[in-house]
Amino acid sequence: MIDVNSCINEAQDKMEMAIMYLDESLAHIRAGKANTRILDGIRVDSYGSMVPISNVAAITTPDAKSIVIKPWDKNMFKVIEKAIIDSEVGIMPENNGEVIRLGIPPLTEERRRTLAKQCSKESETGKISVRNARRDSIDQLKKAQKDGLTEDEVKDAEARLQKVHDKFIKKIDEMIAAKEKEIMTV
Repeated sequence: MIDVNSCINEAQDKMEMAIMYLDESLAHIRAGKANTRILDGIRVDSYGSMVPISNVAAITTPDAKSIVIKPWDKNMFKVIEKAIIDSEVGIMPENNGEVIRLGIPPLTEERRRTLAKQCSKESETGKISVRNARRDSIDQLKKAQKDGLTEDEVKDAEARLQKVHDKFIKKIDEMIAAKEKEIMTV
């Protein structure tokens, strides 16, 4: 027979993973301000292996409108530039021989709306993951009821599970509201 608390804790762990994934997804959405995390998904070839740019260069944001990449090896300039151009970042790098500079252009109103919609899609994915974690745990509880768990224990566990679910859904809504505000702020 399963332990009710471990079942709920397992669901909570899955919900926390969904929140972490959503946070990571939202970090890659450009909001008009310079953020080094928009480069996290870009990989470059360094001595035969594909590594993140942060492994071969120092990445900084000297101001809100630019990102500066200073490669540790002069041979990496062309490789990093090509990787950025080929990526979905949508910013043309400027190379002055010392550093690679990315100027973050201001977002148009249309682009802001598109990014807000993209945030909504990401949040829906997160909510679905949270709901699936709840559903899986409820299925486990119903199976345990057939194995001898009392109906009252199952109902109490479902109520606790629902409270955990509601807390995570609220957290997702707060994260999306904050990101949309960041995107829509000119």
